[in-house]
Amino acid sequence: MYPTGNLFIPAPHGQLEAILKQPQFEPALGVALVLHPHPLGGGTMHNKVVFRAASALNDAGLLTLRVNFRGVGRSTGIHDEGRGELDDVRVALDYLSGKYPGLPITLCGFSFGARVGLEVGIADARVANLISIGTPVDKYDFDFLTKCRKPILFVHGSRDEFGNPEGLKKLISQLDADLDVELVVVDKADHFFNGHLDDLKQAITDWAKKRMRSNDPAKP
Repeated sequence: MYPTGNLFIPAPHGQLEAILKQPQFEPALGVALVLHPHPLGGGTMHNKVVFRAASALNDAGLLTLRVNFRGVGRSTGIHDEGRGELDDVRVALDYLSGKYPGLPITLCGFSFGARVGLEVGIADARVANLISIGTPVDKYDFDFLTKCRKPILFVHGSRDEFGNPEGLKKLISQLDADLDVELVVVDKADHFFNGHLDDLKQAITDWAKKRMRSNDPAKP
């Protein structure tokens, strides 16, 4: 059995179970929402990729919030094939923006979490930065990404089973040429980065640190 989260966020369907973690050094430079893979495939906020991504963002000085989508763990409601989950993302963003006003928000999603999170994050003015892990371009339509005007990091395995790296590169080539986009392809890594979680974590920490510096002109 997975451990219980340390936070319950009110939602229209009841509550979202969550885990909130402060960075080692305070005050936090920003906040981040980290979203898990598909619930029907066993995805939860305790997924190892989600855990490592949150840890990477903590290392970069961000406070992190992981949530269970509706119907997962002790979150109420039922799975809604990515429709109601969009509202779950907005509820989590409401919590972060209300609790930590003025801090830049980074939205990070893995697989299904990336698909849902990116759709909300691109349109929500409160989100400053985007991270997409294991972008499942072979499973979902990501054409909406052409509307993206925010800095975005893609971390992908060269052997990802749900997103051909070449397909992801083609998608990225269609984004605005002036957009701050970075793609890190981890050699020999599969969708879940088995044996390559340290590479995933380092890529996220390095990028997030750069973004936090760019948000603070006083830092070199």
